[in-house]
Amino acid sequence: MNIKALDDAAVGRFWADALGWGVSSEGPGVTNVEPGDGFVWPELVARLKALGATPADVGQGDAPWTVLADPEGNEFCVLEPREIHRDTGPIARVVVDCADPRAMAGFWGEATDWTLHEVTGEHAVLRSAEGVGPYLEFRRSSDAKTVPDRVHIDLLPYPGDDKAAEVARLKTLGATDLDLGQGDVPWTCLSDPEGHEFCVLGSH
Repeated sequence: MNIKALDDAAVGRFWADALGWGVSSEGPGVTNVEPGDGFVWPELVARLKALGATPADVGQGDAPWTVLADPEGNEFCVLEPREIHRDTGPIARVVVDCADPRAMAGFWGEATDWTLHEVTGEHAVLRSAEGVGPYLEFRRSSDAKTVPDRVHIDLLPYPGDDKAAEVARLKTLGATDLDLGQGDVPWTCLSDPEGHEFCVLGSH
């Protein structure tokens, strides 16, 4: 998951502290946040506010979760403990607003080789076939996408797979080329069928 930030070091430090993860950097303007030693649930909302998070209203009403924003205004939800998220780690779900959850689940399921867990006209949920890590959820929204996403997904081909071949495969599924002025970089920028940006990384 990639977050655009005005101050990558500050936002990276917030998320590292929020998740109990570590930070590293691969160069100026890039701060990586990676799993570290632990994550403590009790009094999480108060701890996040102390780190710089602020309450956010996205029309959630009387929901059983708390909506906050990080120091640059990126909204996120703090869920109460749920059995379904027992082994996800601190990031339970990555949620994407979209017009057609069923179609998005079809594209992203093929793109990631993840398993479809639930699909309705209002939302669809995918997860790694290995049953580890966060869920990827697509929720129906009537709001049209008008600006680039501040948060996007980076895909990493399987070890030994050719990146160019993977990009070609994604295009057959409905992805399109995307020029963000990225220049000569080791990743390829694409858009999914609803225009959400994502990157295909070079193999490590």
